[in-house]
Amino acid sequence: MVENAVDDAVTSDAKDGRGRLKEATRLIIEIVKYHPRYFFIAVSGATVFAVCTVASSIGLKWMIDRVILVRFNEGRIDSSAIVVGSILIIGIGLLRALGVVVRRSYAGKTEWRTAETITNKVLDHIVAQPVKWHRQHMTGDIVARCGVDADASVAILAPLPFSSSVLVMMLVSASWMLYVDVPLGLLAVTVFPLLLFLNIGYQRRIDRYYNLAQRELGTLSEAVHESFDGVMVVKSFGAEERETQRLAVITSRLRDARIDAVYIRSIFEAMLDAIPSLVNIALIVIGAMRVKSGAMSVGDLSSFIYLFTLLMFPLRIIGYLFSEIPHSVAGWSRVREILDEPIMSDPLVLIGKTQTGTAIEISDLFFSHTPESDLIKNLSLHIETGRTVAIVGATGCGKTTLLHLIAGLIAPQSGSISLQDGGVGLVFQEAFLFAETLRFNITLDADVTTAKVQQAAEIAECAEFIDELAVGFDTSMGERGVSLSGGQRQRVALARAIAQDRSILLLDDTTSALDPATEAKVIRNLREMNGHQTVVIVASRPSTIALADEVLYMRDGVIADHAAHSVLLSRRDDYRELINAFEHDRDSTASLNRTNEKDI
Repeated sequence: MVENAVDDAVTSDAKDGRGRLKEATRLIIEIVKYHPRYFFIAVSGATVFAVCTVASSIGLKWMIDRVILVRFNEGRIDSSAIVVGSILIIGIGLLRALGVVVRRSYAGKTEWRTAETITNKVLDHIVAQPVKWHRQHMTGDIVARCGVDADASVAILAPLPFSSSVLVMMLVSASWMLYVDVPLGLLAVTVFPLLLFLNIGYQRRIDRYYNLAQRELGTLSEAVHESFDGVMVVKSFGAEERETQRLAVITSRLRDARIDAVYIRSIFEAMLDAIPSLVNIALIVIGAMRVKSGAMSVGDLSSFIYLFTLLMFPLRIIGYLFSEIPHSVAGWSRVREILDEPIMSDPLVLIGKTQTGTAIEISDLFFSHTPESDLIKNLSLHIETGRTVAIVGATGCGKTTLLHLIAGLIAPQSGSISLQDGGVGLVFQEAFLFAETLRFNITLDADVTTAKVQQAAEIAECAEFIDELAVGFDTSMGERGVSLSGGQRQRVALARAIAQDRSILLLDDTTSALDPATEAKVIRNLREMNGHQTVVIVASRPSTIALADEVLYMRDGVIADHAAHSVLLSRRDDYRELINAFEHDRDSTASLNRTNEKDI
């Protein structure tokens, strides 16, 4: 399965070596732009390290030829040579250590500051997208792009400063080794292009597996998020084994892709170890012959071997850089897919502000989820300021969609919506609470006074159960408000809308989980609020509908009639049948609940 996926990836994403190099270069240029100062400080530290690495071999040559060999051959100690050599070695060592500290510190700062910047940029872009965009994307995939993909895209930054300075080290060291001894220098220098070509070949082979693994990681994130989000459904229907199997298939694809990548990487790293070691043996053998012939001194050979050995680690860092390039390119390409998506327009047509005394004015509104059929057809309505209006209709007639259109969450195909100043507050039927304090869930961290929070809680009939909480408004709600009942969550969500002081409140069957007495109190409280707020309620409970000033009867995507509840009961048979059906359903539900209580 993975081999087929790899073949597909190769077919769809095949690029020549030049294309890959351009892609990697483009990635480096783009991500370095975020924090160039940190990056260039890291490169400067790495350059100091590189020059000092080459210079350290000169200090070693000095000590061997001027101190050690003099002592063995002439039986004397050259004190001045010891002092100069010691200063040379210690000074170079200190500078080299300083270069390492600067490089590592600022390379780390560059990587994580850039990761933070990219993540924030992706989040800002996602937040700016309208609801329609979010409905078209899986939450788990979005989370993956903000997290693992953003981190993967900057993984190249850690080895990049050192790797870039290795070019300086290679140039200086090659010149020095050729100066010390041309034959040995040529042998040593040939390793550099050999390892470079090895790295390029590795990168060409490995990137397809990293691309596949990164895609599978996003797929796994989608599936896990979806599974955890629907854990109650999974457990209720005994689907744990099937869900486990579904995730196992995805993880097996991810595992196989990563195993293939690790297999190639292990061969690559083994060759990185083997080739320099074999060349090092050859240098020692040939160098010993050169020393014996008098073509070079013992100090020359020792410094030569020492420098070549020191260079192997920097060359390994280049290998690490090349091994990270496919991973970073794969992560960055997924990040760019989000950033390159234009902000979707949400062309809600607003004629302008409504006239004084009018809260909502809708004219000739059309909306459909699919091209085949219109959910809302040529709908027009007029709602006066300060009124409490109930929208009533059969399931699927477009009531919730109408509220979403008024709130601006979705855009109509045509028509116009005009609203009075003051904004809209929408309370969904399924109340969503954050795993924060009760105060945060009401204010959403906006600048809302404590008095306003308390007033909103009293209007939504929350005050009584809030007083029973351990620390009142500072009580943590737990994930999705798990510590509260369904009715309590609905009232907190209502208090949140009230506290924002919006001129229009849209309630999507928000009081469905409340008992009739509490619901009646909430509706009366809403009607008594200063008189400037307009309340539009999607309702299916007859007692709630009866409390409204006016009822908009919705049928087949249009407002079929509007009047007081009692008037509609008297003049419309279809409306009366619908209300009777609502009443019958609630009586049946109540009877079933009482039966269950007796059984318990």
